[in-house]
Amino acid sequence: MKLLLTSVGFEKNPKIGKKFLELIGKSASKIKVIFVPTASETESYRDYIEDDRKNLLKLGIKEANIKTLCLDHEIDYLEVENYNVIHVCGGNTFYLLKKVRESGFDKIIKKFIKSDGIYMGISAGSILMGPNIEIAKLGDKNVCGMTDFTGLNYTDVAISPHYNEKEREKVEEFKKKVDYPVLALTDNQALLILGNKEETIK
Repeated sequence: MKLLLTSVGFEKNPKIGKKFLELIGKSASKIKVIFVPTASETESYRDYIEDDRKNLLKLGIKEANIKTLCLDHEIDYLEVENYNVIHVCGGNTFYLLKKVRESGFDKIIKKFIKSDGIYMGISAGSILMGPNIEIAKLGDKNVCGMTDFTGLNYTDVAISPHYNEKEREKVEEFKKKVDYPVLALTDNQALLILGNKEETIK
């Protein structure tokens, strides 16, 4: 299992981009990425999605090797099997989880990771991989009236992205209410998961 869970991807910390390339073990020009912008679909401001794509290009990944995949249909594994990375962007976490379930993308992610593919999450895409996405309430509106907040459970910690001093009190209060650990990540940090090992990149 290879997961790289971030707040803003590579934008703030070049160490994260370097680790991303090391994980794949190929020259950047040969890396093929599935790019999932679905979490942003409910939001009026979406410029950060284009920034995420540009940051992949800055690493040396070819535009022709980046395939946008919207979770608006039942996803077939054939759509992702020849790619190295599933890159899930930020946006509304509740909407993202709803679309992941409806499209069967949760099953696709599982098979992809078992086949040695790499999952990279940004913000909502990172929260998704934890035991529960309820922490998203600190920043997202539950736009789809979701009542089952169970995440995909690839890590036992709930990611709290975009952490800063202003968020400290809210996050600490949230921690007291739940029975699972919470990992607060600043925009400069990432959680790297390799099998059973976890490391925070700073």
